[in-house]
Amino acid sequence: MTTATIVGGGPNGLAAAVHLARHGVDVQVLEAADTLGGGTRSSELTVPGLLHDECSAFHPMGAGSPYLQTLDLAKYGLTWKWPDIDCAHPLDTGEAGLLYQSVQETASGLGADRSRWQRMFGGLTDGFDDLAADLMRPIANVPRHPLRLASFGPRALLPATATARWWRTEKARALFGGVAAHAYYRLDWPATSAAGLMIVAAGHRYGWPVAEGGSQSITTALANMLTDYGGKISTGVHVRSRRDITPADVVLLDLSPSAALDILGDEVPSRVAKAYRRFRHGPAAFKVDFAIEGVVPWTNPDCGRAGTVHLGGTFAEISTAERDIATGRMPTRPFVLVGQQYVADPTRSNGDLHPLYAYAHVPHGYSGDVTDAVVAQIERFAPGFRDRIVATVASGPTQLVARNANYIGGDIIGGANTATRMVLRPRLALDPYSTGVPGTYLCSASTPPGAGAHGMCGYNAAQSALRYLRREAGDVL
Repeated sequence: MTTATIVGGGPNGLAAAVHLARHGVDVQVLEAADTLGGGTRSSELTVPGLLHDECSAFHPMGAGSPYLQTLDLAKYGLTWKWPDIDCAHPLDTGEAGLLYQSVQETASGLGADRSRWQRMFGGLTDGFDDLAADLMRPIANVPRHPLRLASFGPRALLPATATARWWRTEKARALFGGVAAHAYYRLDWPATSAAGLMIVAAGHRYGWPVAEGGSQSITTALANMLTDYGGKISTGVHVRSRRDITPADVVLLDLSPSAALDILGDEVPSRVAKAYRRFRHGPAAFKVDFAIEGVVPWTNPDCGRAGTVHLGGTFAEISTAERDIATGRMPTRPFVLVGQQYVADPTRSNGDLHPLYAYAHVPHGYSGDVTDAVVAQIERFAPGFRDRIVATVASGPTQLVARNANYIGGDIIGGANTATRMVLRPRLALDPYSTGVPGTYLCSASTPPGAGAHGMCGYNAAQSALRYLRREAGDVL
């Protein structure tokens, strides 16, 4: 029987494993941690009874994943839950830009920018599935929807600072800017509009849901499906060299390029090894988990109905902070993302105690403590927040790496989102998943299409592995 070993049990490793298993391959998953999930794990980080997501939390691209939608994950316990408002972006004036799943409802709250928001995102939302089917594959493919790509491409290639000038109001500019900041790169560089446009469009198409019972539920559903197809999973297995990998016809690595190089060593061709050594990681996250009594006392009450709240002030302020971080300077007021998952999923709370998730963007490898800056940004838009805090757990880049070795320097998105690396990660190649070692593939977020609990990196790599197996079978015949 054809066999596969997957190293790493994050969402991409598990997605790859499921795809191979569904094609009759005997699959073994090896995970270093004691629990599966990588970035899609959840645990009681602060006080008993409160469930916190350890990294990935909101899933517009997961709900809209071209691959995950083909799997009946609901059968295995995955249930999406939506807040009333997907995302809020408060301003110092007390106003807030509000992102709803409905394009029209979002636009209606943006005053003079109502028609401009509709014109920017109406067509993108209607065509999101076609666009995602092309953009979430490697770039070296014949597009299935060339007209959609031709329409999206010129806008995606613009710096986010240029796209922001399309809107007249600060509410609309800031709302877009907070989403564009998910690119984790300075917003005045080319192609930084792409992340903002796609994530907003995904939200308008599918909303920004959370997984009921924590993001771990995504992992559990994929793992249960895998075992249903006969796949085997081993946790607590540290793979440091090729000798630690169960022999198999194909091997897929849900790892960073540097980790893959460490394991494969001299097997990797010199041109590939050089590219992996040159692979750049991006800015870091500094995560703070709070247990709070009662709800966050937002100045704008609509923020309390939002699953996600972006804290960064005006678009100009966000852009300046992201530029500082990309150049290694820590801003006084960093961009902060606040997650109120309990708004959509009350099972995460314990009575009037709620888990609050927050992270700030910080420079790569930052060693300082940003907890006070995170609290200050929340206090800025929710005076009295400090009085609600019952417990706090801070996790800087060092702690994030300790939990997940793929988060090099605290980079939680698998590599710097420069204009070229957005589409050519981890290297320029017809098959970017290939390590150059026959039958061995990279399937982590360092490969196209990048970060997110969408499983597409794993699916695409598994497709490459299946093509290899077919070629090998043909050679035998």
